[in-house]
Amino acid sequence: MSDWETIRLEFDSDDVATLTVDRPDRLNALNVDTLEAIEDALEEAEREGARALVLTGAGDDAFVAGADIGYMRELSTPEAQAYAELGHRVADKIERFPAPVIAAINGYAFGGGCELALAADLRVASEDAVVGQTEIDLGIVPGWGGSQRLPRLVGDEIARRLIFFGERIDAQDAHEHGLVGEVVASDQLDDHVADLAADLAAKPAYALRTAKELLNQAHETGQEAGLRYERRAWSGLFGTHDQREGMAAFLDDREPDWE
Repeated sequence: MSDWETIRLEFDSDDVATLTVDRPDRLNALNVDTLEAIEDALEEAEREGARALVLTGAGDDAFVAGADIGYMRELSTPEAQAYAELGHRVADKIERFPAPVIAAINGYAFGGGCELALAADLRVASEDAVVGQTEIDLGIVPGWGGSQRLPRLVGDEIARRLIFFGERIDAQDAHEHGLVGEVVASDQLDDHVADLAADLAAKPAYALRTAKELLNQAHETGQEAGLRYERRAWSGLFGTHDQREGMAAFLDDREPDWE
């Protein structure tokens, strides 16, 4: 495993990887080094064959409180473009990671932190979490995908309100808006997310990867193109070990032995 100063990447016996942003003294804010480390860690988790990935923040206060405002303050337009491209690469790698990604939102998730959570497949918040696209009060707008991913989750009107006003909303409101999938007690978050990740890791990995690609495709193409993609992906699973094993196990009334 690589040695990073601001993140941790850990694996458990179920092939679940946990990527923790570890800057609790800065509320896990994302500077360039941390973003680059997350990018490296995602690549390493993929190489190691993670069957599910949990993304979270260290400490009790923040998931990721946002980008590094001190760094951004004096950026030129070309420098800001490079920073935006780095943030987009990281968010895209989360969205396209070949296994489900769960954002365990254990505290503040503002700006860039909210955007990383939006790129995950599932979002689980502790009851103490507070989330928001707060960039407007810094004189900027979401720059790592929030303007595109947020409306897909919560609808156009809610997304406009959250981005225009820079609102910080609590976990229950985030759940009501569809920004997070569920809210759990703070002291139960880690165990609950670990159970979810273990359940996902126990599924057939190739089929799950294909399902994720199909769901992502629904946001990237029209329905006709998406349906063509689905037909090819569905038929392409036939002849794989997991398809043969899954159907045999069903007919034999036993648990499948996935690859």
